[in-house]
Amino acid sequence: MVLYPPFAVNKMPRETLFGGKPLIDQNISVSVLGLGYIGLPTASLLATQGCKVTGYDVNPAVVDTINRGEIHIKETDLDVLVRSAVNSGQLKANLEIQAADVFIIAVPTPFSADHQPDLSYVHQAIKTLSSVVQPGNLIILESTSPVGATEQIATWLNDARPDLFKNASQPVYIAPVSYTHLTLPTTPYV
Repeated sequence: MVLYPPFAVNKMPRETLFGGKPLIDQNISVSVLGLGYIGLPTASLLATQGCKVTGYDVNPAVVDTINRGEIHIKETDLDVLVRSAVNSGQLKANLEIQAADVFIIAVPTPFSADHQPDLSYVHQAIKTLSSVVQPGNLIILESTSPVGATEQIATWLNDARPDLFKNASQPVYIAPVSYTHLTLPTTPYV
């Protein structure tokens, strides 16, 4: 298992990731776990740039809303992006996790009553994707997370599937409210 620390993906030589080609130049499938304020714009942006994206969420109402090309959150211009992604056939929301080349974890990481980060949603996402992840897949933690979270995820992954893969994390550099105004070439982590 190779563990990429935060910021490492941006600094890696292009030949290290996906054979040196940009993500959108390949026929790569992406599964986004969590379709909220970070996951839905991420999934929609990747889909409008040509990636085949399946969004996974545990809420049936969220899945149904997105599959109609509508949104369940307030975000400027996100409705246009989601509608375009769904209408192009590149974005589909699902209640069941799908196999993919890349998995992006974008689930909530709330604070507990004692002000400690609660990684239970991240842990559940790891359990969920461990049933479909394959050697060579890339897993990216996009959820806001504390120092040490990447190592914890590596432990959970190793416990569930010791035969696997690469893992990367990337902190979110921008406020979610400004997310839809980015374009793929200016997004710092893709």
